[in-house]
Amino acid sequence: GKQNCFCLSLILSLLSLAGVCVDLILFPLDTVKTRLQSPQGFRKAGGFRGIYAGVPSTAIGSFPNAAAFFITYENVKSVLHHGSASYLTPATHMVAASLGEVVACLIRVPSEVIKQRAQVSPSSSTLRILSHTLYHEVSSEQNFREIVSFFPLGVIHDLWSWKQGHVVDSWQSAVCGAFAGGFAAAVTTPLDVAKTRIMLAKAGSSNASGNVLAALGGIWRTQGLSGLFAGVVPRMAAISLGGFIFLGTYEKTRQLLL
Repeated sequence: GKQNCFCLSLILSLLSLAGVCVDLILFPLDTVKTRLQSPQGFRKAGGFRGIYAGVPSTAIGSFPNAAAFFITYENVKSVLHHGSASYLTPATHMVAASLGEVVACLIRVPSEVIKQRAQVSPSSSTLRILSHTLYHEVSSEQNFREIVSFFPLGVIHDLWSWKQGHVVDSWQSAVCGAFAGGFAAAVTTPLDVAKTRIMLAKAGSSNASGNVLAALGGIWRTQGLSGLFAGVVPRMAAISLGGFIFLGTYEKTRQLLL
């Protein structure tokens, strides 16, 4: 009833706030990762200078991004759970998370483009980069493609719950989030490098077309395997820590309020 709606609204608000805090705390790792992946190289992209360049874009986009994900995730999961068999639980988690990410990407991708361009151009303000991007590239109908990989987190949850005979605690959920996040971060790093090159590409360049396979091929030819896995360590660290904090907060808040 009304109490459940209030609790869900409160959970979403708290999680959105937690999402903002996590993004801001881990922002330096994300900046280092982006600069390692940039075509001009780490030092020319700014090195360790201006480590919080682009943070306004993240601060503005993080709250609605997290809210969009969890609203979609909870609603889709609720619909899919209704009348479905228990062995389908991991699949429902994955489908709900996938649809949540699709909706969240509508907010995340524009914010990510501005953020990454500011990270490799610390001398330029976020507002200047935003105006430049809008003026030069919106009319060109450039497509930015966000490649998202999902690790079957529901499987880990269910296996751990089955082994101990009860639902996982919030700290166990946090550990699952860290493990799943770190694994997925390592496996999908080449796609993230391609995404970074596409987002940093100037209008009219080959990467600006948004062709992921072409971007991956170019990186492989010029830099080899090390280029495809550029920034893998800070990326794994950021996503593992983010998954630990975020999923732990999510489960603890959910248990307390519901």
